[in-house]
Amino acid sequence: MTTTVTPASASSAASPPSRAAVRLRTPRRPHSPGRPRRSVLLTVLTGLVLLYSLVPLVWLVISATKTQEGLSRSFGLWFDDDFALWDNIAETFTYGDGVFTRWLLNTLLYVVVGAGGATFLAVLGGYALAKFDFPGRRAVFAVVIGAVAVPGTALAVPTFLMFSTMGLTNTPWAVIIPSLISPFGLYLMWVFASEAIPTELMEAARIDGAGEVRTFFQVALPLLAPGIVTVSLFTMVATWNNYFLPLIMIKDPDWYPLTLGLNSWNAQAATAGGEPVFHLVVTGSLVTIVPLIAAFLLLQKYWQSGLAAGSVKE
Repeated sequence: MTTTVTPASASSAASPPSRAAVRLRTPRRPHSPGRPRRSVLLTVLTGLVLLYSLVPLVWLVISATKTQEGLSRSFGLWFDDDFALWDNIAETFTYGDGVFTRWLLNTLLYVVVGAGGATFLAVLGGYALAKFDFPGRRAVFAVVIGAVAVPGTALAVPTFLMFSTMGLTNTPWAVIIPSLISPFGLYLMWVFASEAIPTELMEAARIDGAGEVRTFFQVALPLLAPGIVTVSLFTMVATWNNYFLPLIMIKDPDWYPLTLGLNSWNAQAATAGGEPVFHLVVTGSLVTIVPLIAAFLLLQKYWQSGLAAGSVKE
């Protein structure tokens, strides 16, 4: 049986495919990892976020160079005729019998003991939850996640009532003890320790005769260094900028941190016969953020690697 091909069908079979068909069959060029995609919208949004972040910092640096009178007679984002930065810094540390130095030392005490202790406890707890199996582990996980979701301000009043009963208010311990608890730091170390410490390495150390304490300090702790730096930075910033907890706990100005001390200077102008010292408030704020910026710049490579841990599954 023979099949006859009509001229119309033969011409249609021989005709080239349309452009639409070719376009549909054209494979999409794969994205090259070395050539990042460009997005105008993303670039504009990033620029707005950068502008939003830098304008207050620029205003702070410029305003710290002005006198008390220069703050009111000049534009906020431009310098005054008198450059008084070094005079303002010197006056900030000498005003009120050098109370700013006392506030700075108090803040350092709260950060070293409170944030340092919070980091140490987070490392111990995160390591134990990540590498040891024990009854109630899921319940602990639920408690930690729930504690992360609870804001610190919601616990401030109950903490004050408890510390008032114990007679710890108006003492440094009223700020240090609550700062020792960092649910987010514990959760971060838990996740990091799960990915950073191979179980086989711990088993090899135990076979060689190392105890649990020696395994932690000599084997696990060096591997946890990026996570430790990340958690310490978060806890340090949280303690350094803590305002509400010292506000309700501390009444003695000699135990004020920098946040409360600068606020008391700012409120001087509203009191009867008070001297406005807004130029010292601005300069003190600039001096306050310098240690935080230096810490982030010096420890940048460690905390960036700590945040990226676990992002790639092997």
